[in-house]
Amino acid sequence: MSDLAAHPNELAALEDRLRQDLSWLELPAKSWVPKREVEGNPVLDVVIIGGGMAGLVASGMLKRLGVANHLVVDKATAGQEGPWVTFARMRTLRSPKQLTGPAMGLPALTFRAYYEALFGREAWALLDRAPREIWMDYLIWYRKVLELPVRNGVSVERILPRSDGMLDLDIKEDGRAKRLVARHVVLATGRDGLGGPYVPPFANTVDRKFWAHTADDINFSSLCGKRVGVIGAGASAMDNAATALEAGAARLDMFVRRKELPRINKFTGIGSQGVVHGFAGLPDEWKWRFLDYAMTEQTPPPRPSVLRVSSFDQAHLHLESPIEELQEEGDHLILTTPKGRYELDFLIFATGFKIDLGNRCELAAFEPSIRLWRDRFPTPPGMANPELEGSPDLGEAFEFLEKTPGSCPVLSKIHCFNFPATLSHGKLTGDIPAISEGADRLARGIVRSLFVEDRERHFENLQAFDTPELLGDEWAPDQEPAAIVPERI
Repeated sequence: MSDLAAHPNELAALEDRLRQDLSWLELPAKSWVPKREVEGNPVLDVVIIGGGMAGLVASGMLKRLGVANHLVVDKATAGQEGPWVTFARMRTLRSPKQLTGPAMGLPALTFRAYYEALFGREAWALLDRAPREIWMDYLIWYRKVLELPVRNGVSVERILPRSDGMLDLDIKEDGRAKRLVARHVVLATGRDGLGGPYVPPFANTVDRKFWAHTADDINFSSLCGKRVGVIGAGASAMDNAATALEAGAARLDMFVRRKELPRINKFTGIGSQGVVHGFAGLPDEWKWRFLDYAMTEQTPPPRPSVLRVSSFDQAHLHLESPIEELQEEGDHLILTTPKGRYELDFLIFATGFKIDLGNRCELAAFEPSIRLWRDRFPTPPGMANPELEGSPDLGEAFEFLEKTPGSCPVLSKIHCFNFPATLSHGKLTGDIPAISEGADRLARGIVRSLFVEDRERHFENLQAFDTPELLGDEWAPDQEPAAIVPERI
């Protein structure tokens, strides 16, 4: 990094360029949504829960379209939002460096522009993929340069329907309970946004001190000299295994049910603007067919992540090794597979996340009314898939739909802009490649809803508008002409 730091910092010039681009495009648009109050307190047009990448680009798009009266809240401290510097443990992002991601079509807002401003074009040419810490720095800069309205240290405890068609949000900020009133709420809450980390039931048969999920805050330094097991072989499994080995684990055993590691990233192979914009238009059976196939094939871990683990002699890969039993024995665990018994001091579950609305206290008032795919779409024969069956069935702007029509109309004001939206909309809400397109779809839907709901006020404004463009002195009308008699020849 010392060579990179020698490049002159040109970030100020990049920011000037971005300001000029926005000015020439007349962005952001002027604020146009009529203000509202409840009992003397201002109403927010939109509250976005989550200040990670998805929340920031959603905020940027709303601001761009003139919805200035919105707020982003995140429970993390500033600079700790999302997974990048918390439980993400890869060295670099998995996405190619040139993807424009949250840039909203603005070249000066891309990661490339940011990286070259700091380190130069030669450094960009040499870069393979974005280091995750620098990606986090980029998102912090993104938030600052767009002047996005983010409040940190805010947790949303409950979202409640109001009789006036709006939403109450009970929050905690600085340890104090407060209430916000909003017309729309966006859940930009990431991979576990409608549930939480998943571990198989047998995990709970042993003391919690012996295991962790990859989303947990793991003290890897305590694993030095220990025997560590990892269940799973996806990207997060490899990243956590490598981190344990680099921390000095004496032995690392990775347990995988499959006969071999997946090798082909199917969805990447068909990535196109057709998929981005066309997936939502597929018939339901084809949406299911695409995703069920991709999930069954699984996504391979990145090659650099696998090599990072396999470079250690004390790392051992066990294929065709589902877990048959897990038990405590004194100060360690005994894990049993069809291939043998393994003594472990600590076990890491790289078993992903599960959609479970019962885990989301903030949605408890709405959970019985939220329509899931299994509520209306019969699972195709041979394609049983609990994750897809439990996915929310969403409208055009990522809004929740009612299980029973008319039972909870305000549900349409809550937008699911997180990973579980994939079955309804495609991969627009969690991954870098199409996050701007997803945020654009979300923001335009909210803008439409706000305008339609305020139509009477907008019509009144139309009638009241009286700024003349003509002053009346531009062209005097002719006086009444005398009759013109045709000349005789």
